[in-house]
Amino acid sequence: MWFVENIPCAVKLINFIYSSTSGGILDRAIEAEENLHGDFLRLNHVEGYLELSAKTKTYFSTAVALWDADFYVKVDDDVHVNLATLGLSLSMHRMKPRVYIGCMKSGPVLAQKGVKYHEPEYWKFGEVGNKYFRHATGQLYAISQDLATYISTNQDMLHKYANEDVSLGSWFIGLDVEHIDDRRMCCGTPPDCEWKAQAGNMCVATFDWRCSGVCRSVERMRVVHQRCGEDENALWTATF
Repeated sequence: MWFVENIPCAVKLINFIYSSTSGGILDRAIEAEENLHGDFLRLNHVEGYLELSAKTKTYFSTAVALWDADFYVKVDDDVHVNLATLGLSLSMHRMKPRVYIGCMKSGPVLAQKGVKYHEPEYWKFGEVGNKYFRHATGQLYAISQDLATYISTNQDMLHKYANEDVSLGSWFIGLDVEHIDDRRMCCGTPPDCEWKAQAGNMCVATFDWRCSGVCRSVERMRVVHQRCGEDENALWTATF
């Protein structure tokens, strides 16, 4: 799931996907949901983990061409998001140029083949055991319009690493970009997000690190929302 955020206008929800088997069960299910809700943006892209970096480039290039927004946001579909809190968080930075917002991290570069998040181009990052440069975790991040435009303009020459979040971070190295580390974009599921909500520090995004999303999201997402979600009228009454 992806968002285009135009403050103070409404949030546009968009999903997009093509399965690797055209006309299969997944494609038919998508067609049925699209006919029901009409909220899918179809890109010329086939789903696959190793194609996430390419999808990211295609998404931002397409979105910035279609919608005039202050921010463009990517969020995985197994992450719980409080939309009003997200909008309020982004509105704090809307007057700044070249903004990159998310939970910034620097994990190890994994050289060993066969492990999750293996980096085939590990040698580019120096000695074995080195860490990546700081970049936003891939569950949710936002970039300002000028950065989305930069990706669109230079998409043919932007290098794709194995991991999508690393690729995005690499595209901004060498640019005068402000990295904003917002820890409300990577809260843990209850009790973590619940405690924070009770303390008045509502989370933007909630997920389980070990699952890279809400574990068993189909079963648990409603419970997470009940315990950590903002008021149902929050989005409609928020002032950005």
